[in-house]
Amino acid sequence: WISKSRDLGGLHFIDLRDRYGKTQIVFNEDINKEAFDRVKKLGLEDVIGITGKVVSRPDNAVNKNIPTGEIDVEVTELSIYNESAPPPFDINDRNSASEDHRLKYRYLELRTKELQHNIFIRHKAAIATRNFMNDQEFVEIETPVLMKSTPEGARDFLVPSRLHTGRFYALPQSPQTYKQLLMVSGFDKYFQIVKCFRDEDFRADRQPEFTQIDIEMSFVDQDDIINLGTNLTRHIWKIVNDVDLPEEFPILNYHDAMERYGSDKPDIRFDMELQEMAGFVEQSDFNAFKSVLESGGRVKGLVCPNASTYSRKVIDELTDYLKKYYGAKGLAWMKCVDGKLDGGIGKFFPESVKNDIISQLSIEDDSVIFMVGDAAKTVFAALGALRIELAKRESLIDSNKWAPLWVVDFPLVEWNEDKNRWDALHHPFTSPNLEDLDKLDSEPGTVRSFGYDVIMNGYELGGGSIRIHDRDLQARIFKLLGISDEDAQEKFGFLMDAFKYGAPPHGGMAFGFDRIVMLLAGSNQIRDVIAFPKTTSALSLMDNSPSPVSEEQLEELHLEVIQDSED
Repeated sequence: WISKSRDLGGLHFIDLRDRYGKTQIVFNEDINKEAFDRVKKLGLEDVIGITGKVVSRPDNAVNKNIPTGEIDVEVTELSIYNESAPPPFDINDRNSASEDHRLKYRYLELRTKELQHNIFIRHKAAIATRNFMNDQEFVEIETPVLMKSTPEGARDFLVPSRLHTGRFYALPQSPQTYKQLLMVSGFDKYFQIVKCFRDEDFRADRQPEFTQIDIEMSFVDQDDIINLGTNLTRHIWKIVNDVDLPEEFPILNYHDAMERYGSDKPDIRFDMELQEMAGFVEQSDFNAFKSVLESGGRVKGLVCPNASTYSRKVIDELTDYLKKYYGAKGLAWMKCVDGKLDGGIGKFFPESVKNDIISQLSIEDDSVIFMVGDAAKTVFAALGALRIELAKRESLIDSNKWAPLWVVDFPLVEWNEDKNRWDALHHPFTSPNLEDLDKLDSEPGTVRSFGYDVIMNGYELGGGSIRIHDRDLQARIFKLLGISDEDAQEKFGFLMDAFKYGAPPHGGMAFGFDRIVMLLAGSNQIRDVIAFPKTTSALSLMDNSPSPVSEEQLEELHLEVIQDSED
């Protein structure tokens, strides 16, 4: 492909681009006049082939920024394979067009240096994964793409059956039940790099179809899975980016992760931990926070260095951000100037208490302490998000640093206020920590699970759990989650039946492959590491999918489209 073209009189230079890079090609009127005349009529992105002589560039013309920068190729023959219409955007500059415009012509955007690099990173990560898993004696086994609908989390993508009227397959949100059945089948080490599908609302790092590294093992405990997941992550980072991650990743329990970072996927590349403020609030006259504590809520703080110059406008912007996205009712603050806390809610705290805050939290001059008081869930969500936002504003994050960790001891269930029931934090097949079984009926919210996530720089790379392999315990969990015996049999009867025949202890995890590649490629968007992604509204702008289908196709499936009343 012609990437650049320059006419210098008796010489014509083009940059010829392919997957391997760019090479400067020289057409000399004195060497081949026919080729020289023809190249003048060619445009950008035309596809050509040349035969020529490799020559060294003069010292003052060497380009050290590209591998071929020390040579040119003088053309002796020119073949024109195909001419291109004028490109809809500059292939040499992705930013010359909006993302939607580039997605419409994704096959052209994939010619850009950045996306070629990203797709190659993806390939290397896939090869590294397969080689590692093969060396560990895992068996790659494909599981069905058309499966039973068992909606427990996000909505399923449904596929109507033509042969069985009124019945539907679902595209897998995960191969969860199949990989557990493979353990019952005696395949003690399974993996696959698999497509999964979720019909949910999307963010910058979510797609309706995504790829995961799916893993399951028999006769293992949590430590075995963590060890394998650590070594797989280390191997991928080493092979793809030549990065040596630590031999062991830090392990943080869920409770500490939330208390210290306000997140179950903390970015530990910087400090700035959440601080407990209840004891100080109780000695103050700030009734808004005192009433929060009296009603069983929490008050926590966050000390940001060098933030005393923040204007009221900046603090209002931060407050609005937490209100809009995290449900906080407000953001309280005090500034530390000349060794004293003042401003904001400082007038409600006695000097002695403010001095205690400074000394106990090691607050330095020019810092600001931000505080949120609310239900624990809101406090953690708001301050966890504020922690990241402040770190970005103050450039506290080393973008060249990798900070992996494991988060363990997740709660088994969480209370769903809207539906007035317990929901599984991971999924219904996660085993409770056996030490907490005696609390399963009386205090289910305090029961820990054998669930674990691996985190990198604030992103969840993957997660998993030790599974329930006992039919009676699985039945207790279904009952706790409000799944009736009839529903359990209808949705998961095939799995429960399999457990009758000697199910081994087993556990596993799944890595988000797209997210791994995104981090390795240095991108902040999953769309940049998928060849043909969807938009945030799940559209493919290139081929206009999803699209209407013919009445004939609908009739074959015994389906009818009912328009919304507003249409």
